[in-house]
Amino acid sequence: MSPKTKARVLEYVAQVNFKPNFQASYLRTQKTKLVGVILPDINHDFFNKILKGIITAAETQDYNVLVLCSNESFEKEVEQIHDLLQRKVDGIFLSIAKNTYRYEHLEAIKAANVPLVLFDRIAKVVNSIRVAIDDQQAAFMATEHLIQQGCKNIAHFRGDLIPQMSIDRFLGYKRALEHYGLPFHKEWTFICAENSIENGKMNAEILLKSAPEIDGLFTITDLAAVGAISYFKEQGRRIPKDIAVIGFSNWAIAPLVTPTLSSVEQNGYLMGLKVVELFFKALEKSNENEEPPIYESAIIPSQLIIRDSSLRIKN
Repeated sequence: MSPKTKARVLEYVAQVNFKPNFQASYLRTQKTKLVGVILPDINHDFFNKILKGIITAAETQDYNVLVLCSNESFEKEVEQIHDLLQRKVDGIFLSIAKNTYRYEHLEAIKAANVPLVLFDRIAKVVNSIRVAIDDQQAAFMATEHLIQQGCKNIAHFRGDLIPQMSIDRFLGYKRALEHYGLPFHKEWTFICAENSIENGKMNAEILLKSAPEIDGLFTITDLAAVGAISYFKEQGRRIPKDIAVIGFSNWAIAPLVTPTLSSVEQNGYLMGLKVVELFFKALEKSNENEEPPIYESAIIPSQLIIRDSSLRIKN
């Protein structure tokens, strides 16, 4: 239509406060303007930052975001993906539950020609769009920092055995020890089955009884680090002079505890923005009927936030 006609239409739209009918729009475009996000946990600072980035970016294109939580359940994750496909969402953004061990439900998304974006917790065996940090390098930097602060007996509280990010952070920790010629002790590595202060405290008690010579600790989450610090202080260990501690994710609690907690910043908000950016790119390519699909990946930069819990050597 001509610019003059378009201006008259828009003027009338504003006059009558017209709202598009999304169901009618779907019949015309085959797009629902709806994306589904599945988080493993909603009581989680980092995932909340990602979600904020996703919603902010999606709204710029008039997309609505349907948020679901798997509660770390593989079975629930499968059900929720099935429900999202039934709702005809235009895309699915997923951070995998920690006990997800099969991926047929992810292949079903691709078979339905729905863009799948895996973020933070990814599956390397699934060919999809991926947005994450370099967990192995981030863990290497965290462990290297403890070594540079003079720690020689460094323990690690890792995540469960299945999640890729848990594996990568463990490998980064181990690689840093090897790089600096420090021994790796399998018995100094503990699994944090839950992301909780209580779990960190429990593991710290076992660690200190079995290896009192420990002088450094790298944990997979900030909550585990806070729990460990609490127990160490109860036992009269000085942080960081006796035991230096660094966590992961830079939760809001990190600068509020005593001593303030060193951590790895994952830039969750930026990750959320990138998830939506790559989704829209995938939509454009699907409209062009590009075959075979090209799955783009993005590595979000991470950084060390050094605070009192690990800082032994001050400039």
